[in-house]
Amino acid sequence: MFGLFGRNQNRALIDKLHGEIMAGVLHPALYLHCGVPDTFEGRFEMLALHGALVVRRIEKLPSPGPDLAQDLMDGIFRHHDATLREMGVGDLAVPKRMKKHAESFMGRAFSYAGALEGGGVEVMRLALARNVFGDEAKAASPEAERLAKYVLAIEEKLASYGIEHFSAGKIGFPPPETGGQ
Repeated sequence: MFGLFGRNQNRALIDKLHGEIMAGVLHPALYLHCGVPDTFEGRFEMLALHGALVVRRIEKLPSPGPDLAQDLMDGIFRHHDATLREMGVGDLAVPKRMKKHAESFMGRAFSYAGALEGGGVEVMRLALARNVFGDEAKAASPEAERLAKYVLAIEEKLASYGIEHFSAGKIGFPPPETGGQ
């Protein structure tokens, strides 16, 4: 019982971190300069991208990093569930959609982590082309290049943050219109 109470006290922090992630997701430059489709699916891709990068970083931090990362994942999906319901997805269909979206999110998180560990803009461009644009041929596009550089800039910026930064509810993504520079 006391463990659950402690997690509920984290809700304000999780909501603040989620808000920071959504500010990154909704940045107009992602859609105008990086070619991300301005659709529900495109925004989901940006949620998966930003969310996965933040959770990946927080997981690597010392305690309470891993717990905070799990709480943030839960919060992302709690908000996503509410979004689906606000869009009019029926109560019986929400669990099926959530399962599909959770699998997609985790697949993307795995793909982006592999690209980040496997190195460089080229590998990231291919992962983004496959996931965000739905076409590996788009990996050579200037939009995929800008988006890949943006992801690498996010990774670099997040790497400079300690647990205190996230515990204050701050993230702060670099500007996507400049490729994160």
